[in-house]
Amino acid sequence: MTNTSLRASIFYIDFLRFIAVIAVIIIHVLGPFRFLYLQIPNADWLAAMGYNSMTRWAVPLFIMLSGALLLSSSKPFNAHYYLKNRLLKVVVPFLGWTLIYALVSAFMSTGSFVENATSLIMNAPKEPTWYHLWFFYDFIPLYFVIPFLAPILKKLTPEHIQLLVVVFFLLFLMHFLKVQSFLQQNLILYSGYLILGWYLFNRDNCPQLKYWLIAGLTMLLLNFFGSWFLAMENGAYSSFFMGYKSLNTLLISAMLFVLAQSYADKITGKMRAFIKIISKYSLGIYLIHPLLLIPVRELTNGVYAIFPNNWIAIPVITFCVLLLSLCCIILCSKIPFVRRLVP
Repeated sequence: MTNTSLRASIFYIDFLRFIAVIAVIIIHVLGPFRFLYLQIPNADWLAAMGYNSMTRWAVPLFIMLSGALLLSSSKPFNAHYYLKNRLLKVVVPFLGWTLIYALVSAFMSTGSFVENATSLIMNAPKEPTWYHLWFFYDFIPLYFVIPFLAPILKKLTPEHIQLLVVVFFLLFLMHFLKVQSFLQQNLILYSGYLILGWYLFNRDNCPQLKYWLIAGLTMLLLNFFGSWFLAMENGAYSSFFMGYKSLNTLLISAMLFVLAQSYADKITGKMRAFIKIISKYSLGIYLIHPLLLIPVRELTNGVYAIFPNNWIAIPVITFCVLLLSLCCIILCSKIPFVRRLVP
């Protein structure tokens, strides 16, 4: 499975990208409702909080997939190839969409368009120009960790690797429990997702599937009922269980990885083909979908009100945005210059 020539045939990787990008859209569709506890009907808030608590594994799963594939490469490291064909394929879209969203944000803001756009672009090294672009600020530095991490992992014994995985589990638990440590930095903790993805990718996890299921499903229930309990206790939404660098998110992400490994190949026919298409354009969909959500997330436009409740509105809107984003990205991919922004 570590041979790079086989990766195109590993369908569960496509499936994981597919569910991860859908989960990201769900999180952004429900976004306007999270902090409206006691301000909207309880069922609508509970739907938004519920979907949110069930999908926080999306970004960690993307990082795990990068670790699974890039750390498993059997090719000798070539700095020029890596920088050109790996790093730039992420950096160029990030820079391009940073500029696009800076212009969109400036257009939507009051005051001088030029001044607003200039301010956003000048602040871009410190702050994303749109909410979803934060991901790249943590993800791009990982590309400089991977070339050093890969040869180290190849030399470790299975026992050392298992110990390393346990260490990262403990670090995530410490972060979740607010135990302060200099080790709790984004670069280190997100590197844990890289290693976990690589670890699960290169072994048969079927014998441990039931344990991953127990752990992951327990954490999903904890996310939902724990967040509900904290809202009732505090009278406001709490993101305590929603962190990307918490043990519960780590366990849920690992459970989904192992589940896909075990069962994704049972998907056949048109659904399999559709999943592969979404997987192929997943980064482009991630980048463009917030543009389509601008009129949707403005509650005064009444898009959510079309539906009986948010339990129905959120998944239906998500599916529509997914399809529209896919169409836009496929169209953009056919335009010579623009295609570099939608890999």
